[in-house]
Amino acid sequence: MTFGEQPAYLRVAGDLRKKIVDGSLPPHTRLPSQARIREEYGVSDTVALEARKVLMAEGLVEGRSGSGTYVRARPVPRRVARSGYRADSASTPFRQEQADPAARGTWESHSAQAEASVAVAERLGIEAGERVMCTKYVFRDAGEAMMLSTSWEPLAVTGRTPVMLPEEGPLGGMGVVERMAAIDVVVDNVTEEVGARPGLAEELSALGGVPGHVVLVIQRTYYASGRAVETADVVVPADRYRIAYHLPVK
Repeated sequence: MTFGEQPAYLRVAGDLRKKIVDGSLPPHTRLPSQARIREEYGVSDTVALEARKVLMAEGLVEGRSGSGTYVRARPVPRRVARSGYRADSASTPFRQEQADPAARGTWESHSAQAEASVAVAERLGIEAGERVMCTKYVFRDAGEAMMLSTSWEPLAVTGRTPVMLPEEGPLGGMGVVERMAAIDVVVDNVTEEVGARPGLAEELSALGGVPGHVVLVIQRTYYASGRAVETADVVVPADRYRIAYHLPVK
């Protein structure tokens, strides 16, 4: 193999991928067998197998027990619209995570005290092991799980206050901005970093994905006068959603 030349299995996977994308191999069509790939492309069984593994890892095909490997139906991606925090009385957690005014979503949540991991502590600017309130959310759109969120709030800020539990009390179910304002903490900045990675097994199970699927992860942190008062990981299936930002120019 000369410098810059792709390995044989990637070249085979690339050609099959092109056929899937352009419709030559439409959804629910059986992928050519390993023997046929070997004959058509003049490659070994090992190369044919590795090419099929690449397509499976990309979520383009799926194996069916006792039947073979088939092209997966590709969903049309929908938008997850985001526009930062909004200082209004309707900023519920779903509104906070999905800014599209046409969205009509529901959410489930569970909160529990925990010790901040090294990574979470770094994001919150606290010591690892300090107590935080951890809240896990499942967001649904028309009944379909579309997004997961895990948030952490330092109990040094919210502990023993009416907003210690995000989903309980007088402001239960409201957004971070409103809850913090109730204890005289003024949120004035929010940052978001977007990345991608393979979904964890428990994430894909909750979101209806299959092993190997990629998820988009939004790492969000709210600040009040430079102090982090909440940080969260928002997880969205990359094959079904796109992240769209609306950022007004001031």
